[in-house]
Amino acid sequence: MERIASFQVDHNKLVPGLYLSRRDGEVTTFDLRFKKPNTGDLLTNAEMHSIEHVIATLLRNGRAKDAIIYFGPMGCQTGFYLLFDSRRLGDEEAVELVKETFAAGAAFEGPMPGKSPEECGNYINLDVELAREQCGFYSRLIRGWTAERLRY
Repeated sequence: MERIASFQVDHNKLVPGLYLSRRDGEVTTFDLRFKKPNTGDLLTNAEMHSIEHVIATLLRNGRAKDAIIYFGPMGCQTGFYLLFDSRRLGDEEAVELVKETFAAGAAFEGPMPGKSPEECGNYINLDVELAREQCGFYSRLIRGWTAERLRY
């Protein structure tokens, strides 16, 4: 079998940041790394789930909502994938969108989106403060990021 693109990245050298993972026709995938892989320093389930609810809600209600295809966690618990329609959003615009969205997540006020048994199958581990804290961390990490820095 062919080795998938993310398995071709040397995770021993990969550091937290924002990367271009792949392009599949008109779909671009960004790799949002929060933690250094292979260190045992992973996002907790509650952190991942909480970030996902806040950021997915902000993205799907934001200025580029028609370009967003998917935002969700990596199975390795080191970050998230953002998939978007590259016909509607260029790389530089997407980098700015990620920066704006995580800054908004760090300042998020109000109840946790989707925190009820009707809306989420595991709503009990959602924590808006965890989401704000981790969004603030990532917002500071990528503050100066540009499209030129998207390469692994």
